[in-house]
Amino acid sequence: QVQLVESGGGSVQAGGSLRLSCAASGDTYSNYCMGWFRQAPGKEREGVASIDSNGITTYADSVKGRFTISKDNAKNTLYLQMNSLKPEDTAMYYCAAGSRFVCSRVVGLFGVWGQGTQVTVSS
Repeated sequence: QVQLVESGGGSVQAGGSLRLSCAASGDTYSNYCMGWFRQAPGKEREGVASIDSNGITTYADSVKGRFTISKDNAKNTLYLQMNSLKPEDTAMYYCAAGSRFVCSRVVGLFGVWGQGTQVTVSS
């Protein structure tokens, strides 16, 4: 079973950038759908981006053009490059591992989750 640990969160001003990392151990995540999700207080967890075993990506409309999901299979690490950050991006960000067969930004399809890393964007 894969274990996931996020890092790279922090506090930045609007317009700034952060790169989140998700280190995997216990399994090779290249065979899985991988995703980034976020959850703000009082709101439902939402899918931000996904990447499948072939490198095909999807993005939420709210982050498309600003965020980039990528992975380094040799390092077994998932990344989320976050540019032009907005206050509404403030949330706890989670990486997750999902199906080996289908890949989409649906919370219920992901069974393994990291503990999260906080991103706070001030105006």
